Amino acid sequence: MSPNEDRKIKEKFKHKTWNEVKTNDSWAIFKIMAEFVEGYEKLSKIGPCVSIFGSARLRPGHEYYELAERTAYKLSQNGYGVVTGGGPGIMEAGNKGAHRGKGVSVGLNIELPFEQHDNPWIDKDKNLDFDYFFVRKVMFVKYSQGFVVMPGGFGTLDEMFEALTLIQTKKIGAFPIILVGTEFWSGLLDWVKDTLLKKFSSISETDLDLISLVDTEDEVIDVINEFYKKYSLSPNF
Repeated sequence: MSPNEDRKIKEKFKHKTWNEVKTNDSWAIFKIMAEFVEGYEKLSKIGPCVSIFGSARLRPGHEYYELAERTAYKLSQNGYGVVTGGGPGIMEAGNKGAHRGKGVSVGLNIELPFEQHDNPWIDKDKNLDFDYFFVRKVMFVKYSQGFVVMPGGFGTLDEMFEALTLIQTKKIGAFPIILVGTEFWSGLLDWVKDTLLKKFSSISETDLDLISLVDTEDEVIDVINEFYKKYSLSPNF
């Protein structure tokens, strides 16, 4: 464990004086507020967009990096902007594909101890930096009309389940959640069906209807377009 991690743990058990609460915890509210205000002001103007989630560790040449880039390119060609976490890997591929397709390319970056840095394919006026994960996640779900989930790690799972939970509880609209990669996602989906649904009944069968499982960029576009067609919407408006 690093000294910084050790310090963070010990601080949670430290008794704080009232002055420390006022100067540290209370004033953090204004920093949080500033991140929300900047996010709302910039993202309210981007138009219909689809979020692409996925691993920061998959580099150019990897099959899913290339698939993410092709998917983002086709999304932009169909009139959709692309929102990613703004970093390397799948996020870079998403922004690169949107940029190549001359579409809206948004990056919601966050400072992390490793892996994360801005990629060069984000529109200059649509690159936002966050210190707080929860503010960043609000921006993802508030300004996206679909979620494309590529293979990834804990962060990708967190973002996917956040979107699922908000849709399940009707806090946001039932926008498409598209998992890309049968080989990667089938084990998790089997566990969800066998354990959450059948064994423990902790979800409803209709909750599974929120998820589409695909393998190609064309299938992603078909799911998104079908959703817009269902509601007589156009991505260009």
